[in-house]
Amino acid sequence: MQDEERVIKLLDKRNKKYKRIVFSRSLLIFTLIVIQVFIFLGTYLWFREYFPNFAVVEAIFSFSMLIYLFNCGMDSSAKLTWLAMIMMFPLPAVLMLFYTKVDTGQWAAKKRVFQMIEESRGKLLQDEETFRSAEIVSSGADDLCRYLNKTGCYPIFRNTAVKYFPTGEDKFDALIAELEKAEHFIFMEYFIIDEGYMWGRILSILEKKAAQGVEVRVMYDGMCEISTLSYDYAQRMARLGIKCRSFSPIQPFISTHYNYRDHRKITVIDGRTAFTGGVNLADEYINVKKRFGHWKDAAIMVKGEAVRSFTLMFLQMWNVYERDRKWEEYLEAKPDELTARGFVMPYGDNPFDDYKVGENVYMDILNRATEYVHFMSPYLILDGELETALKFAAERGIDVKLILPGIPDKKVAYSLAKSHYRSLLGAGVKIFEYTPGFVHSKVCVSDDEKAVVGTINLDYRSLYHHFECAAYMYGTECIHDIESDFLKTLKECREVTYETIKREKLYYKVVGKLVKIIAPLI
Repeated sequence: MQDEERVIKLLDKRNKKYKRIVFSRSLLIFTLIVIQVFIFLGTYLWFREYFPNFAVVEAIFSFSMLIYLFNCGMDSSAKLTWLAMIMMFPLPAVLMLFYTKVDTGQWAAKKRVFQMIEESRGKLLQDEETFRSAEIVSSGADDLCRYLNKTGCYPIFRNTAVKYFPTGEDKFDALIAELEKAEHFIFMEYFIIDEGYMWGRILSILEKKAAQGVEVRVMYDGMCEISTLSYDYAQRMARLGIKCRSFSPIQPFISTHYNYRDHRKITVIDGRTAFTGGVNLADEYINVKKRFGHWKDAAIMVKGEAVRSFTLMFLQMWNVYERDRKWEEYLEAKPDELTARGFVMPYGDNPFDDYKVGENVYMDILNRATEYVHFMSPYLILDGELETALKFAAERGIDVKLILPGIPDKKVAYSLAKSHYRSLLGAGVKIFEYTPGFVHSKVCVSDDEKAVVGTINLDYRSLYHHFECAAYMYGTECIHDIESDFLKTLKECREVTYETIKREKLYYKVVGKLVKIIAPLI
């Protein structure tokens, strides 16, 4: 631990100037966006004052947007939110609705994402014997596979070994060991990278491997450039021989592209090993840094045929910004030949299509369950459909349990989660809060035979607005470990009851009810 503290202090000292740059750039971006807002408001007020019959145009435009709202494919929870906003702030809300539907700044990105998905279709072929096996057909996973392959290229695989890690520390140790074995390529895609002990250890290996001729690519979400990394971080990495880029970097212009973030966590090594789960590359995820008590996270390591899907998902995102696109040489990397029990189906979700992949997979598990469905999630911000699915499963006798944080990282999100408690309890859903700290695991396990581990929270942003990934597992050996971890974690939780809801702080009660009106917009 002393060595860890020494390394952290050295890294903090080295990175102070970069943190100042991050703050200065963030302040500049915020200032320029505020200026644009004032220009927009000033233009609107000028037209209102001097343009003849502006009120008539305003009324026609508002009515047209209301007609659009009632006839678009938006989910009902979001429609209610927009209606509430329009009731309170008629014209500003209508203009905001118009602006979000126009999707300023996103047309090019959408086009490139769809192009990558279409270009990658058929890169991984579904083995028909696996798809038509009696186990898959009887479980309903074949239906799920058909659905997922409408949205992308997500076959279901045999001969895949999955190891479950119940903590970020366990995943970190395994990741370090596997990175040291890399011989050909390392792909890393993470929502958050923050310089400190964890990333420092990883980066030292990446630098060494790049010097040895291993191709190293690192991708992180653009929000890092106003929170944890300097804007020139890609250039800094290039000097180490590492290819690096940010996804959807933050620019000083008003745009809806800020809404769509790359929330995935993927590492692929030589096409033989892959990691995913909730663990980002920052010190709190391995409890080197304490922020909200003990950080409870989870991840998986995949070896075998299913690794190809994680390679494909990484390349889909990387190639959005790549002109000279290469697929085959990485997808043809031979995975380890394994004989493992069960089936694994990695999949991704993107916010630009009409498929609610993350939510529909969870709902499929809830609707097919015969005994239990257990979730761990850091957030609980549900739309009407998922809340109904949770309640319906409990009402038909399924043991539905949720483990949520006992110490919040975001008080508004914590308040929103609590706003669902009474309704869920009334249907028989059992809710528990992790008393030692913050649960960041994104885990679903059912009936000792199905599980999902990945990046997908039970919240609106994860289910609708982010790029996400996960692995659906059926009959794999690690499912026992996942359920055992859930039951072990349950012992460190307090159960939510009607009595505990009555005793909640007034802040959470008031904020939860107020903010729920605009929950889909948060």
